[in-house]
Amino acid sequence: MPYRRLLLAIVLVGALISVAAPAITQDMGAMDMDMSHPMEAAPSGAMGDMTMHDSHMGHGGMKNMELHMTWSEPRPSSPADQARAAKLVATLQTALAKYKDYRVAQADGFKPFHPEFKRQTVVHFTKWWYGAKAQFTFNPAEPTSLLYQRTVDGGYELIGAMYTAPRRWSQDQLNERVPLSVARWHQHVNICLPAKGVHPIAADWSKFGPNGSIASQKACEAAGGRFFPTVFGWMVHVYPWERDQRQVWAH
Repeated sequence: MPYRRLLLAIVLVGALISVAAPAITQDMGAMDMDMSHPMEAAPSGAMGDMTMHDSHMGHGGMKNMELHMTWSEPRPSSPADQARAAKLVATLQTALAKYKDYRVAQADGFKPFHPEFKRQTVVHFTKWWYGAKAQFTFNPAEPTSLLYQRTVDGGYELIGAMYTAPRRWSQDQLNERVPLSVARWHQHVNICLPAKGVHPIAADWSKFGPNGSIASQKACEAAGGRFFPTVFGWMVHVYPWERDQRQVWAH
């Protein structure tokens, strides 16, 4: 490639990154709001409070989780969608086979998200570069995260993967990536976090956080918290080795 053309390419890439950086920072990244899997990075200040301590996990229970989740709308099934989904699964089965050894995944740049949270039975190993690329393009063989289940010997067993997409995407855009008749994308919403300076141990996690009872800005402000209408981008899980086809795209 001639020098001038190479220089122009570098300048264009730099310009793209400078424009996209704020979106990537907010729409990709740290990934673990429901404490069972990672997701896209929260607005400034949000993730720190949620990940500093895991004492709140389970306090709100599953009963409040639906207050903080939004889902893509299911669409009628079609043979074309089924074939497209089957192709995605087959691609993952091949591409991820080497990552059944989690050490290979780590060597390839997949980093476990907060493995110190021992209450997580599933740990997401995330490759941030894949997450950044997912903001612009889709490679079925490059999921943002790998899903590993802890094993009794202290290791990890590969059970699935997670694709991500920008938070502002429409249902049609999500459908182009993974058919909505097969899978339901989800997003984390209406999150109230304690006021800045409140130590996680001192916070009432039955009210705050992704399992808390507070799910509106008014109630959050009344409790002295910080409200985030939408925290992360869209994400969808896939378990390509499940024998029960209903569980392949289950959340």
